[in-house]
Amino acid sequence: MNIQHRYNQVKFYVKKYGIIKTIQKVILKIWHKITNKNTCADTKEAYQLWREKNEPYEKELEEQRKKQFKINPKISLVVPMYNTPLRFFEELVDCLIEQTYSNWELCLADGSPEENKDLKKILEKDNRIKYKFLNKNQGISGNTNEALKLATGDFIALLDHDDLLPVFCLYEIVKCINENPEVEFIYTDEDKIEGEKENRKDPYFKPDFSIDTLRANNYITHLSVFKKELMDKLGGFREEYNGAQDFDIIIRATENTNHIVHIPKVLYHWRIHPDSTAMVSDAKPYAYEAGIKVIEDHLQRQGLKAKVSHGGDIKGIYEVQYEVEGNPKVSILIPNKDSINLLKDCIQSILKITTYENYEILIIENNSQESKTFEYYETIQKNDKIKVITYPEKGFNYSKIINFGVKNSEADYILQLNSDTEIMTANWLEKFIGFAQREDVGAVGARLYYEDKSIQHAGIVVGIGNLAANMLTGLPYGIHAYFGKDCLIQNMSAVTGACLFARRSIYEEIGYMDEEDFKVAFNDVDFCLKIREKGYKVIYNPYIELMHYESKTRGYEDTPEKKERFERESNRFREKWKEVLEKGDPYYNVNLSKTTAQYDIKI
Repeated sequence: MNIQHRYNQVKFYVKKYGIIKTIQKVILKIWHKITNKNTCADTKEAYQLWREKNEPYEKELEEQRKKQFKINPKISLVVPMYNTPLRFFEELVDCLIEQTYSNWELCLADGSPEENKDLKKILEKDNRIKYKFLNKNQGISGNTNEALKLATGDFIALLDHDDLLPVFCLYEIVKCINENPEVEFIYTDEDKIEGEKENRKDPYFKPDFSIDTLRANNYITHLSVFKKELMDKLGGFREEYNGAQDFDIIIRATENTNHIVHIPKVLYHWRIHPDSTAMVSDAKPYAYEAGIKVIEDHLQRQGLKAKVSHGGDIKGIYEVQYEVEGNPKVSILIPNKDSINLLKDCIQSILKITTYENYEILIIENNSQESKTFEYYETIQKNDKIKVITYPEKGFNYSKIINFGVKNSEADYILQLNSDTEIMTANWLEKFIGFAQREDVGAVGARLYYEDKSIQHAGIVVGIGNLAANMLTGLPYGIHAYFGKDCLIQNMSAVTGACLFARRSIYEEIGYMDEEDFKVAFNDVDFCLKIREKGYKVIYNPYIELMHYESKTRGYEDTPEKKERFERESNRFREKWKEVLEKGDPYYNVNLSKTTAQYDIKI
């Protein structure tokens, strides 16, 4: 990372947040680097190992060149040009000429102020190159549309004039088309090139198609490939979205087709240089304002009312907050056995900061023994928002307790909440309801912190440790994770039952939580997987924040009985969701490690 990059970053933060907050952030980053000094080197080394293990050698490339596909589509690579650096452009042309799949054309529209005569030698390298000098700059969208007019291929691939494709890129695209003949939109993983083209870094291993993730960030970006008929239907690029024109056409494509395939391979190299957003996010600030317009207009077309804003201090990440329709009632279910100090703090945080009015707190009393607990119950029930209901059985069966609470509530929405939590977000219920009112959403979760404000929960991935795990546990407060995963609204396979929000009808439809197989562990993951099995989405919303003093109420799995029960429920989870575990979590890339919960590269 060069000095210019650092200067641009500091300049951006000072402009947006002021000197004091910038200094605080710089100090935090320096401290994080000191305490994690080997992380960058380890990540770079891990990616190098990944490349060696996963990318084809010359023998395999030669086999690709000989491959005879049943379907041999022409791929039109569409590139808008503007004052294109000659060295970068020549490297781009060379990487296309070297492709192991040969049925392609390069469609170039140049909006530069003057025609660069030195381009001619490069353009003459291959007769599959089509070039048009426009005599005027029509903007990024207009220039791209002019390039589109040159395209005669079956599929359109979008490529920037200063980026590169690996030589096996088009082969993998065509292989995908042959394996998925109905596909209309394809996207791939990507990385960055800094300096020399061999210096590759920062691979972005993406999830499979995730509409809520896309609404929060254009995670798809490069490489995007459209069937020609779909591109024609979309009508090309629109100048009112310049700066986010790719985002606009990608999100419109997803509105117009369900035939979307993600190839989990690095098939695009995004070049880092001082004028690119790969170098520093403030290089094109107008692009992020255009991004808000893209999402707002998309939501309007979908009939969804929402407010879109920048999502914290990472440019290009957005928060979508859906409007609450009507005034639905929420039941907050809090199981409790003694431990009233924690319960007091939890309830006080709800009563003190919650801005939504139509809610009730149902404390599910579960075999408490201390007299002060019942004295506290008598006191708090003087508040007409709080009610204590008594679970009638002995022992601890979390699933059964929650089901008991749901059945004894008449509210439209249910929030499962641990007694060892404290609310940090005033409009948390509005944010929960907004998502849960969508017919396609089954459950919504939040960002939870440990007592030191490191992350305890940022969604759950199935398959970590051959089971499931909370993601990003232990990530320090203020430090961002892999591509902003900590602060990115995402579709996930599951969220923790410590704070889980759903429509009451969802419980009834899927048969409630599993009382027999998952009395204590994995009941939340099982619940969410049953929700997804019915076709609903599960959402992680990081803009709903809570403290979670985990396991203070129930303790840890530290007795022979608890360990035996945990092992039994673990085995049952593996048995019940065997196919899901074998297939892999669609929201977690196959190139990421299943032995850690930090989005580390799998080597």
